[in-house]
Amino acid sequence: MVVVEPAPESQPSMTPESSEATACDLVVLSFLTDRPSHGYALNQELQRCEVEDWAALSRPQVYYSLRKGERLGWLSGQAESGGEGPARQVYAVTEAGKRVLVEALSFRHWARKRIPTPFITWLALAHQLPRSARRSMVQERRQFLSQEIAKEEVSLREILKASQGEPCPASLMVELCLQQFRQERQWLDQVESVLQRLQEPAP
Repeated sequence: MVVVEPAPESQPSMTPESSEATACDLVVLSFLTDRPSHGYALNQELQRCEVEDWAALSRPQVYYSLRKGERLGWLSGQAESGGEGPARQVYAVTEAGKRVLVEALSFRHWARKRIPTPFITWLALAHQLPRSARRSMVQERRQFLSQEIAKEEVSLREILKASQGEPCPASLMVELCLQQFRQERQWLDQVESVLQRLQEPAP
């Protein structure tokens, strides 16, 4: 059975390779199912799709998943002929890789898992800070949300232009982010008010 492991925060560890599929493995399998590619082009496409906004992975993890997928038979690699320089390996998803992808994406945890954001963790501990530090952090969060809202509004316009105004998974993802960011920015007024009423921490 394929189990999705949480993606590591940094480069892949040197522990023995697992046959379980990580979130990064699934992203790689999905994109290569749509179109076979070599590693550099895949990373470029992931960057174009702003993968850092919806999946926790890095460029080294993508190359690791390519090598892992080929060793486990999820991917087949073929040297790309022609052109200057060394031949590049073009990867395509095998039938085994497609089965891994479908099975892993069918697990219920995708719909039932709750992951706290760093700001929520901070809020639970914020009473340990002086009022000035609490206020500063809330202002920092408000500024970040405003920047993200502006960014996602541009992304949504570009997505809808490309899809000729028709809703698609990408536009739905961005719309949800915008709703959440706007709601949280409004909620921060209440957060700031409550935090300012809390006593200063004991010296």
